[in-house]
This record gives sequence, structure tokens and C-alpha cells, in this order.
Amino acid sequence: MPALFSMIKGDSKANRIAKWLVSGPPLLFLLVFFVAPSLIMLFTSLRFPGEFGGLAPIAAPAGAVHGEYGLTLETYQFFFSDILYAEIFLKSFAVAAASTLICLIMAYPLALLIARSEKRFRNLMVLLVVLPFASNFLIRIYAWMIILGPESVFSHFINTVLGAFGIAPVTLLFSSFAVLVGMVYVHLPFMVLPLYTNLEKHDPALLDAAQDLGANAWQRFWRVTWPLSLPGVFSGSALVFIPVLGMFAVPDILGGTGDILIGNLIKDQFLGTRDWPFGSTLSIMLTLAVLAITALAAWLARPAAIPEK
Repeated sequence: MPALFSMIKGDSKANRIAKWLVSGPPLLFLLVFFVAPSLIMLFTSLRFPGEFGGLAPIAAPAGAVHGEYGLTLETYQFFFSDILYAEIFLKSFAVAAASTLICLIMAYPLALLIARSEKRFRNLMVLLVVLPFASNFLIRIYAWMIILGPESVFSHFINTVLGAFGIAPVTLLFSSFAVLVGMVYVHLPFMVLPLYTNLEKHDPALLDAAQDLGANAWQRFWRVTWPLSLPGVFSGSALVFIPVLGMFAVPDILGGTGDILIGNLIKDQFLGTRDWPFGSTLSIMLTLAVLAITALAAWLARPAAIPEK
């Protein structure tokens, strides 16, 4: 009997060690690269800006006769006192939502096509989806400056079509349209891959059974394929929506003066005006907004409770 207890105790200890070996590295990664930077950012948002940028000292240096030192909520008060920042937040969320929706509409048929293709073609099609990542991000964005430029074939074609309907020519580059095109182009693969991974696992027998029960192609999609693909839809939407919110390179390159998003504002606070406390405040507010939306999406996506009989 003592030998049995000793064996059970040894197995329990081995299980605990195995759990820590599996969960320890991801936990350490989150603590070092997410929790610690978030705490630093939070602490920075409570500081005063330095006289020449950066941060002011916590305590007044010896002999200092003026200046602002210590901790303050001034940056948060400034953020909530000006409606301009709320408008930029709302515009950023609108661009992120529109980009996510367009990516979903474009990616779903493509992912479905790949998932239902012959296995010998699937790897090649997935490779074509991720192939743009082989080139530099900025080069791909600058390529859109040529495509959307006023002298490009695409712009001439669009303006010719508009002119046929009596509509004045439009400028595609340095506009909200160009920003949306760039966002969709950059993030489309992030929607395709989760959808493909999900759709590939669907059992074709479910569609055959639905067809045997009299469901047409449209009904089979909405009653079988779409509900089963929702985990992929939510994963892809998160992988598109959240990065678009913080993106600043695409609006900087393709957008105009009126296309400033929250990512551009945060970048300007750190690299332009060098107001690190307010830049940190904007980052904290963006993080809280993303967490709130994620929690809301998780709550809406939760499975419905089955009532007990």
C-alpha cells in the first residue's frame, strides 16, 4: 500500500512538472511581452512629459525651481475633454470594421474553393495566398501608389466609366478609398487562412445528408457550412480587425490629410511631438477598447445553453 501511494505521488509530481513545462513558456512570453509592456505603458501615461520630449522625472531634481514632476491624470483628462479623439477612435473602428467585412466577403469564397479542391492543388493554392508575404510590406504598399495614381490605367478606366454616367473624375490616391484598399490587401490572407483551416475539416457527409433531406445548395450552405465555419470567421475577423486598428503605415502612405487613424495619432505622439505620456494614454485606451470588443464578441459567440428537461 505505501508503494502504491508513493507511485501515485510520483505520478502527480510528474504531471505538475509536465504541465509547467507545457504552459510555462507561453505564460512567460505573455508576462514579458504583453503584461510588462502594458504596465510600463500604464505607468508612463501617469507621468508628465519632459521639457524636451520623453518623460519628466518622478521627483524634482535638486535645485529645480519650476517644472512638473510626479504622477498625474492630466493626459486622461485631456483625452476625455476633446471630442476630436473620440471621432478619430470612431473613424478607426469604422475603417477596421469595413476592412474586416470586405475581407470576409472576399476570403470566404476563396477559402471554400481551396477547401473543396483536390488535395494535390490545395498546397499550391495556399502558397499563392501567402506568397505576398515573401516581399517587403512597404514595397507592396508603394506598388498601390502606382496602381491608384492619377496617370495609372486603373484610374483612367474608373474615370472613363464615371464620365460615361456624367460623374466628375475622382482622385483614388491619397483618399479613404485608397486606405481601405490597402488595408484589405494587406490583411486578406489573415482571413483566408483561418477560414480554410476550418472549412477543410468539415465532413462532406453532412452536406450529403442535408441534400438527402431535401435541402438545396443555398440551404445546405446556411444550415450546415456557415454555422460550422463560425469559429474560423471569428478567428479571421480578430486577426484582421485588431491589426487594422493599430495600422499607421497604410494611412501614412495611401491616405490624405483627413485620413488620420488612431495608429497614426499614437505614432505622432511618440515620434513627432514626443509626448510619451499622451501617446501611452492613447495606447491604453485603444487596448481597453479592443479588450472590450473582444469580450463582447466572445459573449455573442458563446454557445446557447440547452435547457434541462
